[in-house]
Amino acid sequence: MKEQTATQTAPSATTTERMSGAEAIIKCFLAEGVDTVFGYPGGAIMPLYDKFYGYQDQLKHILTRHEQGATHAAQGYARISNKVGVAIATSGPGATNLITGLADAMIDSTPLICVTGQVGSHLLGTDAFQETDIVGISTPVTKWNTQITKAADIPTVFAKAFYIAQSGRPGPVLIDITKDAQFEEFDFAYAKCNSIRSYVPVPETTQGSIEAAAKAINEAKKPLIVWGQGVVLGEAEEELLAVIEKGGIPAAWTILGASAVPTSHELNVGMVGMHGNYAPNLLTNECDVLIAIGMRFDDRVTGDLSRYAKQAKIIHFEIDPAEVSKNVHADIPVLGDSKKTLAALLPLLEEKTYPEWRQQFADLYQVELDKVINDDMNPKTEGLTMAEVIQQINKKSASKAAIVTDVGQHQMVACRYADFKQTRSNITSGGLGTMGFALPAAIGAKMAAPDRQVVAVIGDGGYQMTIQELGTIFQTKVPVKIVVLNNEYLGMVRQWQQLFFDKRYASTEMINPDFIKIAEGYNIKAKLVTDRKDLASAVEEMMKCDEAYFLEVRVEKEGNVFPMIPTGAAVSEIRLE
Repeated sequence: MKEQTATQTAPSATTTERMSGAEAIIKCFLAEGVDTVFGYPGGAIMPLYDKFYGYQDQLKHILTRHEQGATHAAQGYARISNKVGVAIATSGPGATNLITGLADAMIDSTPLICVTGQVGSHLLGTDAFQETDIVGISTPVTKWNTQITKAADIPTVFAKAFYIAQSGRPGPVLIDITKDAQFEEFDFAYAKCNSIRSYVPVPETTQGSIEAAAKAINEAKKPLIVWGQGVVLGEAEEELLAVIEKGGIPAAWTILGASAVPTSHELNVGMVGMHGNYAPNLLTNECDVLIAIGMRFDDRVTGDLSRYAKQAKIIHFEIDPAEVSKNVHADIPVLGDSKKTLAALLPLLEEKTYPEWRQQFADLYQVELDKVINDDMNPKTEGLTMAEVIQQINKKSASKAAIVTDVGQHQMVACRYADFKQTRSNITSGGLGTMGFALPAAIGAKMAAPDRQVVAVIGDGGYQMTIQELGTIFQTKVPVKIVVLNNEYLGMVRQWQQLFFDKRYASTEMINPDFIKIAEGYNIKAKLVTDRKDLASAVEEMMKCDEAYFLEVRVEKEGNVFPMIPTGAAVSEIRLE
């Protein structure tokens, strides 16, 4: 989305009020329904922070302990609520600290508005103190970005930013505002943006593509659905379930698509991808029609592209035309919003059951159950497994918790074994794979959904990347639950070193601090579990606690996550050991 091609066409506002640019920013937030923002103050953004002082009752500002934490908290807020998350930082290092969160939001299609302060407009280009070209730096990782040097531009730019961030395929927007523009007064008026010239957020759906998709599905002998986060973003969960049930089609999911359909549903055949389930990965290369819905054929899903579903006719339901045939050729592309395209498909589908095809999934699940799942859930070893912990979280939360994961072995185990009953219950860093995501994202998620139980499941490595956000929990008293699965390794990297680098564990062993003392230092209730007999009661105590709670579980040091598709292998070469 390039700035020069974007022209707002929203109707003009009719009333004006004299105010500073800083106050106008807050008025823009309120007009867009923002109730919580995450940020960290500094010199170039100080005029805005001064104006927050008079709006505490209308707009809650959460002081994170790092700007990256602000972006991840805003992401967690957005992912669980389907609202736009907002993060604020000052110029220079404050602004550059947002980049990881912006990149994460960009690849995972999270609607985010980041506002950065900038040096005075007369100092631009002079290498002034804490000046950096954040617009240039952030261009590759934003859906749109721009710089404001005149206060009068604030309403138009913010209206456009919110529209871009949440329309079509969502994404992050960065607005850089010079300090003098924040001080400058002007006559403020606000009108929401509802269209931009040359920007088409939702492509037109042709009836012919819907009919072609229905025909191919109705003629299939072995159809397979693979859905992704596009279903969740498009709020198309009901439509997807209706298609699955009427068509009798086995359906699998990508990591970011998890929880759109209940885990226990008989047609939910599990997760695809590198550490996904055995049956859907293996049978991807046996289906005759592959129906991809709101997913982008990421390399972690496809494995070797030259050997991915070559026997199948590919139907791709997608809102972003750039994703169609980018990695996998779509024989029948169906462009448009998934809620509408699936609703249009439904009446054209024939009711079927595919008993023999579904039996193949059941048989392969039994193989995985015997060789992997039973050992994960009921290990013969003395050491605790990560799967046992997830199992207890399922039980003690009645499978109603929103689980926020970091990146690594614990992430794969949580996605594999969490029992999701409600949509938007799986919040994780998908495409970027950002260690340090979970703790601040869980804070944001809990603030957006205070009535939901939010559990952060984190590895000991990623936890220490944003451990300072315990200070945010301490200050805000947000009752988030934190579970650190501590194997004293960077577990995923160590697993690869074991399997592919002759057990040369270079720089992956972690000498960790006393996590319990650290949590208690932030006045957070904490407990350590090292023995299986104590696990269930500890998880129950955590879930029943009305306050924030930290639970460290010492798990097997060299436990591995299987199944696994080695890098460069085909999905049909998935390993069980």
